[in-house]
Amino acid sequence: MFGKGLRKNKVDVFLFMTYNTFGIVLLSETKDSVGMRTKMDNDSFDKYGLSDEILQAIHSLGYDIPTEVQSRVIPYALEKKDLVVRSQTGSGKTASYGIPICELVDWLENKPQVLILTPTRELAVQVQEEITNIGRLKRIKATALYGKHPFSLQKTDLKQKTHVVVGTPGRVFDHIEKGTLSLKKISYLVIDEADEMLNMGFIDQVEAIIRELPKERVTMLFSATLPKAVKNLSLKFMKTPIDIEMKSEGISVDKIEHIQYRVTEDQKFSLLTNVSMIENPDSCIIFCGTRERVDTLHHELSALGYPCNKIHGNMEQEDRTKTMNAFKRGSFRYLIATDVAARGIDIENITLIINYDIPLKKEGYVHRTGRTGRAGLGGKAVTFVTAREEHYMDEIIEYLGIEIPRMELPGQEEISNKRSDFSAKLLEKPVIKKPKSDALNKQIMTLRFNGGKKKKLRATNFVGVISNIEGVTAEDIGIITVTDSLTFIEILNGKGPKVLKALAGITICGKGLKVSEFHKK
Repeated sequence: MFGKGLRKNKVDVFLFMTYNTFGIVLLSETKDSVGMRTKMDNDSFDKYGLSDEILQAIHSLGYDIPTEVQSRVIPYALEKKDLVVRSQTGSGKTASYGIPICELVDWLENKPQVLILTPTRELAVQVQEEITNIGRLKRIKATALYGKHPFSLQKTDLKQKTHVVVGTPGRVFDHIEKGTLSLKKISYLVIDEADEMLNMGFIDQVEAIIRELPKERVTMLFSATLPKAVKNLSLKFMKTPIDIEMKSEGISVDKIEHIQYRVTEDQKFSLLTNVSMIENPDSCIIFCGTRERVDTLHHELSALGYPCNKIHGNMEQEDRTKTMNAFKRGSFRYLIATDVAARGIDIENITLIINYDIPLKKEGYVHRTGRTGRAGLGGKAVTFVTAREEHYMDEIIEYLGIEIPRMELPGQEEISNKRSDFSAKLLEKPVIKKPKSDALNKQIMTLRFNGGKKKKLRATNFVGVISNIEGVTAEDIGIITVTDSLTFIEILNGKGPKVLKALAGITICGKGLKVSEFHKK
């Protein structure tokens, strides 16, 4: 199944290879090939020779026209080329590797074929969800591995048929050491947010993991910046990778308005309430430097009636995930967070970012403010700067090469004029957003059976019974997850109600089972 459909729309492109100073292959194109490549860039996803299952899924997810990074990465990824991709956050890069990966994996293979490394737990969960959505109709199973989540549950999950593993370096390496993650069939490695791996001190673990992988594989590295250690990684472990750099370098100034306020530490909270009143955002992230500060601000803003919640590294992972999902849905408008929410988290329509504490690393400013101004929408980034932090702001401005104007503190008249609108908005009920997977999931029903491994049940037992139902085939059966005491089966193509009715009071392998529709919380 590898490479299915790749010849359907093949275009002959003539490329001349040269080496840059880091030994990375650069591709320059002839006049004719530039025209062909531009044409390809402007085409829809239908022109990549993708399978019907992948096309149907991505169209249901709202992917109609490829972004720049998608149009440049997908053709090479489908050709199984090693890639080094420099692309800013919010460019659609997860789908740029997720789509070809889901196309290329062999569904029949039970062991993992793809390993995706991410720097944070939140990003691991988000990428796992994206891969699952893209590959849903092809029945691609993706598993996320990260810390502060029970190792035993992850171990059990890995015993199921698994195509893609997404994880943080530490937890992935733990599974490798304990022999619970098989690497024998890994054909694709993706290193996502490579520069953040470096910043967080994970680069040695990443190298240790790579050394355990099969030598014959495709490797794709994605990074917002390319520091020396990341370039060295590509030189050491990749085979003449194609270097892809997006035109949109640096920070967005056309979509995001950047301003700063000079304040004392004692003025910060008052300025926060004033700025939020004036801006009256639909969705806002307030970034703090410490977990303690996040807790304090959350308590103080909650007391004032702000619809808010918090996230930081000291929280249980389950609580962090619930908070992020609720924020994505629009259940509350203000998220108070440390930098765990600054990298790679894709949330639409965040209109305001407030740096309550200035980031100590200049790259951190890019990652924080990159949460707004996404998908072509506008946004605003406001930074509070105390006297002892001015040199950090100077470094940020020099690094970005843009001006960040210093604003006067809001006056009482401006605040008073905005107060009534702000108060009215506080009383409004939140408008809950539908997830982008909603249209895709309408055709999918998950069934829950009260029996699993302890009753000696296996996935094949269910497949045989379900595919014998009139009007239902094996292609209508999605991902099957068998736990010790329960079994979950996705039924595709809108046939869930028919299967649910047919299996009422069913007996499988001599075991009477109850079946019901399962709704994931």
